[in-house]
Amino acid sequence: MEEGFLQSVVKWLLGPEPITEKRPGHLWPRWIFLRALGLIYFSAFYSLLFQIKGLIGPNGILPAADYLQAMHAALELRSYWSAPSLLWFGASNGALMTLCWVGLVASLLVTLNLWPRASLLICFVCFVSFVSVAREFSGYQSDGMLLEAGFIALFFAPAGLRPRLGAENPPSRASLFLLQWEWFRIYFESGVAKIGSGDLAWRQFTAMDDYYQNGPLPTWIGWYVQHLPHWFHASATVYTLVTELLIVWMLFLPRRFRIACFFIVTPFEISIIATANYTFLNYLVLLLGVLLLDDRFLEWILPVRLREWIRGKGALGSAGAGGAAAGVPDRFSGRAKWRERFTPLRRAFAGLCLGLVFYSTTALLLWMFVPGLPLPQTPVQALEPFRIANSYGLFAVMTHERYEIEFQGSLDGKTWIAYPFRYKPQAMNEAPGIYAPYQPRFEWNLWFASLGPWQQSRFVVWAEERLLKNEPEVLALFANNPFASAPPREVRAVKYQYWFTDMRTKRETGNWWRREDLGQYAPALEREADGKIVVLDLAEREIDEP
Repeated sequence: MEEGFLQSVVKWLLGPEPITEKRPGHLWPRWIFLRALGLIYFSAFYSLLFQIKGLIGPNGILPAADYLQAMHAALELRSYWSAPSLLWFGASNGALMTLCWVGLVASLLVTLNLWPRASLLICFVCFVSFVSVAREFSGYQSDGMLLEAGFIALFFAPAGLRPRLGAENPPSRASLFLLQWEWFRIYFESGVAKIGSGDLAWRQFTAMDDYYQNGPLPTWIGWYVQHLPHWFHASATVYTLVTELLIVWMLFLPRRFRIACFFIVTPFEISIIATANYTFLNYLVLLLGVLLLDDRFLEWILPVRLREWIRGKGALGSAGAGGAAAGVPDRFSGRAKWRERFTPLRRAFAGLCLGLVFYSTTALLLWMFVPGLPLPQTPVQALEPFRIANSYGLFAVMTHERYEIEFQGSLDGKTWIAYPFRYKPQAMNEAPGIYAPYQPRFEWNLWFASLGPWQQSRFVVWAEERLLKNEPEVLALFANNPFASAPPREVRAVKYQYWFTDMRTKRETGNWWRREDLGQYAPALEREADGKIVVLDLAEREIDEP
């Protein structure tokens, strides 16, 4: 009897979600989610195409090959688990570009709904291969969010080469819930982190007063929003806390509340996308929110022609409530019978993977409230290198100053010329742009580096060293090379504080920014006549390679 009960529980969790009149399915939310997930993967790989050689190539700022060699020397066989990456087979520029192109093609296949499970697996493997070796250039919560969602999506996606809506293969309750669970945790854990951090800005409702100015990459829309009165920013702070700590609990209520929740949180995400460039982060959170909806609601919205085109000519009935079986091929065809034989094995594997993710994410959430709670840590530690079970805490402590690091070169040590960035604030009269979901990882990480001493961000000094050598891969991270004819003799990193200008100043001067020079951020480097690179302003010594 116990065995029969266990089998029923496993089937309920890992078997296809039943679709009835009272319980609409999630075929349409799944279809939308997977197509958009492919586009998010595409944005991630597309941005890497132009950066990966300068970031982790052999002549890049943080060479992946050196990192993997050091990992293997320290951990031996364990290093392959600690850094799960295809780049163990080679980390040349050719290998890096191949990784990006393969991921790019696979993401397009996901978007086009061609062999979605295999394509998602390729996307995941390629992206985790980059993330696990990129060190400072992949330590972002957005990367963990995408890997977690991408991993769960392997069990959420329908089988087949061209599954269309996948009506014959509905998603399992477990995979659907874990994606919704990720959506919930991103919000709720961020809200808990804001309160638990002790940052008075959240408790005094001043967190948003200078938020739009001080984020990593502001937008021109954020410039205008920044100049709204305090009551607006205080209201936005309340809206943020209420959404993250209370509204998201509507996920666990009946469908009407979940649909209402979607329409409450969606404007929240759209406002963030419009006012700040947080890469693909908010696009992904917005996308996860689509899973709060169901077939009945989306069929009510989507045009009939679009629905019929996606289903295919043979699908005559509704894919929503009461119609999922229409146009579905015979479950007991030869291929279906073959798949049926492996159902227990497939469900056991899915149960193990999804169960580990659920346990680890739940444990991480509980530890936020009770840090010493005696729960087994081995599953959490085992999944950590893959970034598929994460703890989130966005904007736990607000940044109330905006600093920018600028690289400057000189031929004589007296006249300094700035290296122009592509995206981050630099020229006073240039409007902040809208770039997301594109992620300029080098410029993004310079914002984090500016918040602490250079010793915590040594990649800044290694970037100086690459600029002294006029390394083309690193120079490609900048808008252009001011020393194209000959490499500079010295390179330094200078720190500025930036502020938005006020409305009057912008009207009179056209400037969006004003800034103040705060002096040198990191040691300057000099290239001597024999090619040796020495550190200035400190003890004269050769700089260590990264």
